[in-house]
Amino acid sequence: MGFGREKASSSAKTFLPREDTPLIAKSTPLSSQSKSFANVFIAIVGAGVLGLPYAFKRTGWLMSLIMLFSVAGLTHYCMMLLVNTRGKLQSFSGGFSKINSFGDVGFTVCGSVGRFVVDVMIVLSQAGFCIGYLIFIANTLANLFNSPSPDSLASQILALSMSAKSWYMWGCFPFQLGLNSIATLTHLAPLSIFADVVDLAAMGVVIVKDVFIIMENRPEVRAFGGLSVFFYGMGVAVYAFEGIGMVLPIESEMREREKFGRILGLSMGLISVIYGAFGVLGYFAFGNDTQDIITANLGPGLISLLVQLGLCINLFFTFPLMMNPVYEILERRFWGGRYCLWLRWLSVLLVTLVALMVPNFADFMSLVGSSVCCGLGFVLPALFHLLVFKEEMSWRGWSIDVGIVALGLVLAVSGTWYALMEIFAVKV
Repeated sequence: MGFGREKASSSAKTFLPREDTPLIAKSTPLSSQSKSFANVFIAIVGAGVLGLPYAFKRTGWLMSLIMLFSVAGLTHYCMMLLVNTRGKLQSFSGGFSKINSFGDVGFTVCGSVGRFVVDVMIVLSQAGFCIGYLIFIANTLANLFNSPSPDSLASQILALSMSAKSWYMWGCFPFQLGLNSIATLTHLAPLSIFADVVDLAAMGVVIVKDVFIIMENRPEVRAFGGLSVFFYGMGVAVYAFEGIGMVLPIESEMREREKFGRILGLSMGLISVIYGAFGVLGYFAFGNDTQDIITANLGPGLISLLVQLGLCINLFFTFPLMMNPVYEILERRFWGGRYCLWLRWLSVLLVTLVALMVPNFADFMSLVGSSVCCGLGFVLPALFHLLVFKEEMSWRGWSIDVGIVALGLVLAVSGTWYALMEIFAVKV
């Protein structure tokens, strides 16, 4: 294991981060249990929930519920593995670097290679979330404001140039360049609270409308979609529960750290129930007509319009917040930790170009969940735990860690393959 020693220099005014520099500075643990509960909830619940009803349609409602609760349990277990690994590493004496982030754990356990692997996966996952945001915004706006008539002037103009989705994405592009140019996101941070309020409000509106629709109309639904869509559904479920990168900072700020496991378990349990109810009700309400973004099923009306526009505004301003970890990693690796405008603009351009090539929100959720989130959420926590505790673990502990690593790799490879097949099948 590679342990980096902390070097303090009070005289240096400009400090360039090194490979062994903690990504997150030490903070005073002041968070109460209720605040920690809310922080976990905010870190996990996001726009991915809007694609769950479509995933339930593809994989069957009962099969989806089983996968959803299984992934929730496994995610909670792996999060605690990461917390325990950090606790063990910090118990060593000798003035080692403070371990406050996932990347710090990777460096402490595996040196520069560990930090690099974690950095790459965080960049891919965060960029993947932002690609999903752009897909959602463009598809939603196209659904709301584009005339369905092929004879309309707007439709003829779009047919001669670009699709409605492309127009809306490129329309967002210059504004995103401006937002992502802000060196410090202090002024945008309050928008994260707004984002979660909008998410919860949208979920509430959709659930209420689903209930009324189910009372009037009960479309045909199926419980199991077959093994052919198993990995697809697993990818969506893993994506929905992704948030392991925030576990260590939240646990560090908690006043009573010994109770973090219980708080995390309660949060994951509540989120699982909300996700399950949202997915089941959405599928039961619309059946085979369930769209990849459930808000597209709401139909016309002022409330539907406000909910969808609110979600678009929410994701539009959440985009730079989600890209911030990407900029921290890229600027640390390629620009000495200093602010770099062209690197940020290039990142926004690449994210936009990839979003233009992906037609379906839920299919992309499955791809990101399988290809990246399985590695971050399952493989790396179990692997780091195994390397740190290998000399004191029983054969049962070894078996569990090795089993999780193997399961994560199988889900990642198979899920990525099936998700890519779905994406290209849509294009064809």
